[in-house]
Amino acid sequence: MNRLSTHEQVRFSTAGDIGDLELLSARFIEHRFAPHVHDGYVIAVLEAGAERYRYRGEEHLANAGSIALINPDEVHTGAKGCDQGWRYRVFYPHTRQIQVLLEELELPGTGLPMFRGSVHRDADLVASLGELHRLLENDQATLLQRQTHWREAMLQLLLRHARLPQPSRAGCEPRAVARAKELLASRLPEPPSLEEMALAVNLSPFHFARVFRRATGLPPHAWLKLRRLEQARALLKSGCTPLAVAIQLGFADQSHLNRQFKQAYGVAPGAYRRACLGA
Repeated sequence: MNRLSTHEQVRFSTAGDIGDLELLSARFIEHRFAPHVHDGYVIAVLEAGAERYRYRGEEHLANAGSIALINPDEVHTGAKGCDQGWRYRVFYPHTRQIQVLLEELELPGTGLPMFRGSVHRDADLVASLGELHRLLENDQATLLQRQTHWREAMLQLLLRHARLPQPSRAGCEPRAVARAKELLASRLPEPPSLEEMALAVNLSPFHFARVFRRATGLPPHAWLKLRRLEQARALLKSGCTPLAVAIQLGFADQSHLNRQFKQAYGVAPGAYRRACLGA
């Protein structure tokens, strides 16, 4: 995972379902960023190598496995911190996107959060942010999964490194959870967004996601995945082909079904079907 390529690579994209969140995946060797600012936050996950940058009058060195955080409207630079350069994934959320999250958590009066320090080694958060970045670049991730993971990862980041007040504990909303389960089960091929489900149960998206996880032990997208796999197993037993099952249940393609099914049950869908049918 820490192997560095020998040439520079840059991929810039936006996540339209996360308010056009800007994303960067890059491998830099000799590139040097001139002093500049962003009107939103910079959240960088260092995957390999090291980056050196000047920020708030100090030199910082971010090595692989660390997070580099920069607040809005702060001048900073960027250059290699070792001979091999660096590879990282970066989120550029604008301030309104963060304010929306605080409003969903019913923390609208806390003001705009500011990160403390700049470079942090926080292994589980590095892993969570890296996974989130890949999900936002991955067409196979469901809208529900992307929206839920975005909120959960940002909450942890802000709690740990921006002195965000701890939100109140998610309450018990059995009717809301039951209604959400019904909605998800009825729409396995094309699941609703987090916002749509929250609206259906009259809760904010963030509050709904926390209530659902407290009640089931799973985020909504993970509960959906289990229901899809249960239904896939039933369809395969009845004789449906893996391709037909993948199409019927909304998997991105047959290989997507194969990966998830084998991960869950230890056997490929085709082999499971043949065994059940005695073929």
